[in-house]
Amino acid sequence: MPLPVLSVAQMREWETATWSLGVSQESVMRRAGAAVAARVCQLTRPGESVLVLAGRGHNGDDARFAAEGLAERAVRLVNVTDPVAAAAEVRIAPAALVVDGLLGIGLNRPLDAAWNGLHRTINSRGCPVLAVDVPSGLDADTGEARGDVLRATVTVTFGAVKRGLLRTDAVPLIGRLELAHDIGLAPCPFLEADVNWTLATDFGGFPPGRCVSGHKGTFGHVVIVAGSLGFHGAAVLAASGALRAMPGLVTVLTTDAAFIPVASQISQAMVRPWKAGAALPASCSAVVFGPGLAGDDVPPGLREAMTRLWREANLPVVADASALDWLPAERIPSGSTRVITPHPGEAARLLGQSVPRVQSDRPAAVRELSRRLGGCHVVLKGHQTLCGAAFGPVIVNPTGNPGLAQGGTGDVLAGYLGGLLAQPGADASMAMRYAVFQHGRAADELSARGGAWTVAGLLARLGGTG
Repeated sequence: MPLPVLSVAQMREWETATWSLGVSQESVMRRAGAAVAARVCQLTRPGESVLVLAGRGHNGDDARFAAEGLAERAVRLVNVTDPVAAAAEVRIAPAALVVDGLLGIGLNRPLDAAWNGLHRTINSRGCPVLAVDVPSGLDADTGEARGDVLRATVTVTFGAVKRGLLRTDAVPLIGRLELAHDIGLAPCPFLEADVNWTLATDFGGFPPGRCVSGHKGTFGHVVIVAGSLGFHGAAVLAASGALRAMPGLVTVLTTDAAFIPVASQISQAMVRPWKAGAALPASCSAVVFGPGLAGDDVPPGLREAMTRLWREANLPVVADASALDWLPAERIPSGSTRVITPHPGEAARLLGQSVPRVQSDRPAAVRELSRRLGGCHVVLKGHQTLCGAAFGPVIVNPTGNPGLAQGGTGDVLAGYLGGLLAQPGADASMAMRYAVFQHGRAADELSARGGAWTVAGLLARLGGTG
């Protein structure tokens, strides 16, 4: 199950509960250090220089234990008691990577001039930095910079994600946030929080196994209403994303002007022009509408039909892209599944707010979007995509990277989610979380290989290789 995002005080309480059971602090720190060492080895090559900066507290101990696990790297361990002296050493020390184990999560006051100077010296080198638990100089509770923060490329935090690490304005200082959860602590005493972090282990048994006697009529039929003149690619990508979820059938309904280019690029899905008054296929079990419906040839009747579908259908409906502006601000049908998938700009438009305001409190934006649109599910895309609704926990997705910032990736996600929701027994909340996790993981796998990649590559990796 997702892990609660905690305050520093809650993290301390969890640690105290662990020590009371007889678990040694050293054993936990050794496992934390091993997690850091494993990540350092992924970020560097054998023989490269790694500069490990260890402070006086337990954060420094974590870094020191990490240094012990770097036998194949040229490690220089600096035990920092005097930041001025350490700055002089840092200026001349070779480093392909710096490990920041200086201050930890206990910092809650402004840094003095000496610590600010050390951090500026390290930052000026331009080396990649791996932060141990939290970048030094950042308040882990509030996300506030307490001076010159040691800017991280990757932050490996321990046990649970701390609240301040999710603040949008702290992201440039944190870099990629990764959680080392299994470090020997007792079971987390906090079972649920307003905001929770997805673990890779959350998806055991999902998607459900397939009956050996099943056929294409067994595994659902997703209908995608998408594409217009000049935007036909969105329909193609949404359909391709849906196919990666492996529903039994995929049908694309598109505008007259987009029909030929859409149909010519899709072989596995059925493609038909949308016609006013035409009923959905009898076997339809989920609908996605919106991708690429931005051209001048979108008929008014289509918008009205999709709005009616949102209001009345007893099957899952996903609204994306321009169609988000078509949705009525009224209660969705009881027991129905409705999902919207806005990016921050679309969310800001729907809420009548600026993008910075939305980004300043993304969980609050999720809840307000859901309230305004009658209690629907919300997938708020962007860095650490969120899944949630007006009530219940908001779930943070840990996968994905800036490579997803290219046209078409959102169309793929909408289709993939629709393909999951179309299948029998699909839980909406689990399907959303799984879709964004797999979408981000595919991007991470592509970026880990180095070089450029396109949406075609993303589709090939989505849901596994193929």
